[in-house]
Amino acid sequence: MTVRDLSLSYSRQRRVLSVLVLSAVLIWIDTTILGIALEHLADPRHGLGATPGERQWAVGSYALLFATALFAAGALGDRYGHRTILVAGLVAFGAASVWAAWAGDATSLILARGLMGVGGAMIMPTSMAIIGATFPPERRAGAIAAWSASSGLGVALGPLLGGVLVDHFWWGSVFLVNLPIVAVGLVGIIGYAPNPRAAKRRRPDPLGLVLSTAGLAALAYGLIEGGQAADWARVEVWAPIAVGVVLLALFVVVERRSPEPSFDPRLFRNSRFAAGNLALGALFFGITGQMFYGNFYLQGARGMSALDTGLAFVPGALGVVVGSGLGPRLVKRYGLAAVSGTALLVVAASFAANLTFGVDTPLAWFCTLGAISGVAMGAVIAPTVAAVVAVLPVDRMGAGSAVNNTVRQVGSVLGIAVLGTVLSVTYRDRIAPALGGLPPETRTAAESSAEHTRYMAGALGQPDLVAAADRAFVEAMHVTALSAALVALAGAVLLLRAFRTRGTPTPSVPTELDRPTTVAAH
Repeated sequence: MTVRDLSLSYSRQRRVLSVLVLSAVLIWIDTTILGIALEHLADPRHGLGATPGERQWAVGSYALLFATALFAAGALGDRYGHRTILVAGLVAFGAASVWAAWAGDATSLILARGLMGVGGAMIMPTSMAIIGATFPPERRAGAIAAWSASSGLGVALGPLLGGVLVDHFWWGSVFLVNLPIVAVGLVGIIGYAPNPRAAKRRRPDPLGLVLSTAGLAALAYGLIEGGQAADWARVEVWAPIAVGVVLLALFVVVERRSPEPSFDPRLFRNSRFAAGNLALGALFFGITGQMFYGNFYLQGARGMSALDTGLAFVPGALGVVVGSGLGPRLVKRYGLAAVSGTALLVVAASFAANLTFGVDTPLAWFCTLGAISGVAMGAVIAPTVAAVVAVLPVDRMGAGSAVNNTVRQVGSVLGIAVLGTVLSVTYRDRIAPALGGLPPETRTAAESSAEHTRYMAGALGQPDLVAAADRAFVEAMHVTALSAALVALAGAVLLLRAFRTRGTPTPSVPTELDRPTTVAAH
C-alpha cells in the first residue's frame, strides 16, 4: 500500500511521533553528555588515564561511524523496513551504552562509542521515513519540525544529566541514562509505528561505506597522532593522513560514477547547496571543538564540579532552541544571507571572544557569551538546512538531506581531530618551560595533557606546577578558539556570497537519479 493508504488515527500518529522524538533525544543527549565525563576519563586514579588522543577518539568515533553509516542505514530500511532497522538501532545503542558504562580501558570505550554511532545512524533516517509514512502531507511538516526540535532538548539535557551522574556516581554512569529511553522507545516503536519500505529498493553500497569510513578514520588518526607525537615528519603521522586523503578522493570518484550513489558529489554543482553545506560543516567543526575544550577549561583549569559545568552550558543550549525558532521567521523576511550569514559571523566572533577567558574570568561572562553564540548557532542551522535542500529539484531532496547530515557529522569529526590536535600541540609548547627541571621520563608523562601535569604535580608535591598547567591550558585554549573562529569566518563568507540575492537559482544538478518511489507499509 502507498503512504496515502495508511489512515492511521490521530491518536496513533501522536504516539508514533512521541516515541520518534524520544529516540531522537537519545542521539542528541549522547552528542554532549560524554563531554562532562572527559575530565574524569583522564584521571589516572579514578578514570581510565586516557590520553588526549584517546579522549578525542572517544568523542570522534561516535561522529565518525554516525556519518559514514547513515547511507547504509537508509538503504537497509528501504529493503527490510524502516521500523525493523530503527529497532535494531535502538538495541545496538542500548547494548553499546552498557559496554561503554563498564569499559575497562580507553580502547573499549572508543569501540563502544563507535557502535553507539552506528546505532544513532540507524535511528535518524529511519525515523524520517516513518514520519513520512505516518503523517498525511498537510501534517507532515509540523511533525518533522517537532522531531527536529528534539535536538535542542537533547543538547540541553546532556550536560545536566551528565553533571548529576558524574558527581554522584562514576564516569560510566553517564551512559546508563540511555537504557530507560531505549526501553520506552522500543515498546513504543514496536507497538505503534508502521514499517514502511521502498517498493524500489536502493542497492547497498559496501564499497562506498568502506572507502568513506576508512578514509575519514585514517585522516583523523593521522591528525590526532600528530598532536600526540608533536612531530609531523614521522611516518606514523603523515602516512595515515595521505592514505585518508587518497581513500576519500577515491570515494568521490566511485560515487560519481555510480548509477545509484549513496553520497552524490554531483549535488555540489549547485553553488548554494555546496556553500550552505560547507558553512554548516564549518559551524559543526567549531561547535564540537569548543565543547571539547570547554569542558576541560571549566572542570580542569577552573576546578568546577561536573554538575556546575553542565549548568554553565545550559544558557548556550537554550540559546540554540531560541535561535532555531527565531531564525526561520527572520529569514522569511530578510533572507538567508542577512540572517544566517550574519549569525555565523556572530558565532565566529564568539569563538574569538574565548580569548578573554582566564582562570578567574567571571562565570557570568562565560554563560552570557554561550547564550549569544547559542542563539546565533540556532539561527544558522535550521534555516540553512532548509535552504540547501530547497535549492534542489524535488526528486533530489532526499539525497540532499542525507548529504547534509553527513557533512555536518564530518565537520564534527574533523573538529575533534584538528582542534583537539591544536590544543595538544600548543599545550605541550606552553608547558615545556615549567617542566624543564624534571627527569625525562617524568617530563614525558607530565607534558601530554593538563590533567597528567596536575597528577604529576601532586605526586611530586609541586603545587606551583598546577598553576603552570592551568595557565598553559588557557593559552592553548586561546589558540584553539582562534582556529575555530577562522574556520567559522570562512563558512560565513561562503554563506554570505552564495545567498546574497533573495532569488533561488535554477538547480544545476542531474535529476535522473533517485526518482520518487512508492513506499509500502507492513
